[in-house]
Amino acid sequence: MSITKQKKEEILENLKESLKKAKIVVFVNFHGLSVSLANELRKILRSMGVTYMVAKKTLIKKALETFGFSGEMPKLEGEIAIAVSDSDPLASAKALEQFAKKNKDKIKLGGGVFENKYIGAETVIMLANIPAREILLGQLVNIINSPIQGLVVTLNGLVSKFVRTLEEIAKKKS
Repeated sequence: MSITKQKKEEILENLKESLKKAKIVVFVNFHGLSVSLANELRKILRSMGVTYMVAKKTLIKKALETFGFSGEMPKLEGEIAIAVSDSDPLASAKALEQFAKKNKDKIKLGGGVFENKYIGAETVIMLANIPAREILLGQLVNIINSPIQGLVVTLNGLVSKFVRTLEEIAKKKS
């Protein structure tokens, strides 16, 4: 079913508006996704503040061309939707990747746009596997603390040896 030129322009403007403030855009091939699974995916993404839009590939390409992203645009195969996040890029990539793992033959990640560059599906998966900010901060604190902790353990060992040596000398004298 074809859509009117006015409707196409409206969709194109919506796409451009969403892409303008996007931190990450993920292309999703949803061929074979049932309505109930599609609604579940939309619900998950909506709770994270991610916009999920289905549009014709030509309209998506036109909208992307206006921004002049660097790199090579991934092939958009099958039925394509875009997930656009203007808040936490890693959380949306993680949610999409987990949903794709759970529904392997029904949904595939097809790349996207991150930091004004086109990225492949592998890069989206790599981004999805980066730990949460809190975990990374905890690891950083641990790395910063480990030399200090090592020094304390070493100094404590030296003091303990010294005290034991003094005790042995005291025993021998008495």
